[in-house]
Amino acid sequence: MQTVKRKTNYFDIFFRLTGRHMLVLFRNKIRMFFTVMAPLIIFAVYILFLRNLELDSVKSAIMQINTDLGVNLNYADYQKSVETIVDSWMLSGIIAISTITVSLQTNNIIVNDKENGVNRDFASSPVSKGLLIASYFLYNIIVTVIICFIFLMVCFIYLACLGEFTIDFVGFLQIFGIMVYSSISSVLFTVFICSFIKRDATMGSIVMIFSTAVGFIMGAYMPLGMMPGWVGNICGFFPGTYTCSLLRYAFLSTPISNIASQLGAISGGAELIESVNGSFGFNLQFFGVSVTPAYQTLVLALFSLLLIVINIFSSSHLIKVSGVLKFKKKK
Repeated sequence: MQTVKRKTNYFDIFFRLTGRHMLVLFRNKIRMFFTVMAPLIIFAVYILFLRNLELDSVKSAIMQINTDLGVNLNYADYQKSVETIVDSWMLSGIIAISTITVSLQTNNIIVNDKENGVNRDFASSPVSKGLLIASYFLYNIIVTVIICFIFLMVCFIYLACLGEFTIDFVGFLQIFGIMVYSSISSVLFTVFICSFIKRDATMGSIVMIFSTAVGFIMGAYMPLGMMPGWVGNICGFFPGTYTCSLLRYAFLSTPISNIASQLGAISGGAELIESVNGSFGFNLQFFGVSVTPAYQTLVLALFSLLLIVINIFSSSHLIKVSGVLKFKKKK
C-alpha cells in the first residue's frame, strides 16, 4: 500500500503559533492590564502635572517677547491655539513612547517560554525555527498596534473634549500609518534586546529602567534642542527619536499653520512663531544638519533594515533552549 505524504501547511502553522502567543498574553489578565496601562499612566501624569508647566513656559515666552520688542501680544487671544499645540506635541510624544514600551512588555512571552522550558517543546517538534521566530515578531507587531491604536483613540477623545481636535481623515490615515511604521521599527528593536534575556525578573527590571529613560532619549518629554548638543547628537542614533518627530509632524502641521496665520501680520508674531517652532517643531538637528520629516522617514527605514539584518544574525538567541523541565514527584 502506497503511503500518501501530506503537504505541510506552513501558513497554517505560522498563524497558529502567532495565535498561541496572543492567547497566552490575553489569558494573563494582570500582565495584559499593565501592558495597556503603561501609556495611560504617562497620559495621566501629563494631564495632572506636566501640562500646566508646558503652558506656563509658552506664556513666559510670549511675555518675554512683549518685553524685548515692546509689543503687547495678549496671551488670552491665542490661548486655545497654544493649548492645541502643547497638547498635540505632548500626546504625539506619548504615543511614540507607547510603541516602544508596549512592544517591550509584550516580549514577556518570549522570555517566559525560555524560562519555563516551553521552547523545549518547540525545539523537539517538527516546527521550523524560522516560522517560530517570525510568529514572535508578528504577534508583537499585532499586539503593539492594537494597544497603541486604543491609546490613540483616547488621545483623540481628549483633544475633542477640549475643542482641540484638528485632524481630518487624511491626517488620521497619516498618523495611523506612521504609528504602524513606528511599531514595526520598535518591535525589531525590542525583540533584539529581549532575545538575550532568559529570566522574567531580569525582564521586569529592564522594562522599568527602559520605560523611564526612553522618553528623554527620544525627546518625548522635552525638545532635543533644550539638551546639551552632544546629548542631542547621541539621541540621533536611536530609532525612537525619528518615530517621535514623525508623529509630531502629523499631529502639529495644522495647529502650527493655524497659529502662524493668526500671528503672521502682527508685530512680534514672527518671533513668537519662531519660538513655537523652536520648542514644538518637528525638524531635528544633528551635528548641525537639519533633518526634515522626509529624511526622518528614510532614516527610520534604514534603521529598520539594519535591525532586520541584526535580528537575522541573532535569531538563535530568540529561541535558545534555556528552561528547565520540572517533573512532579509521584507520591
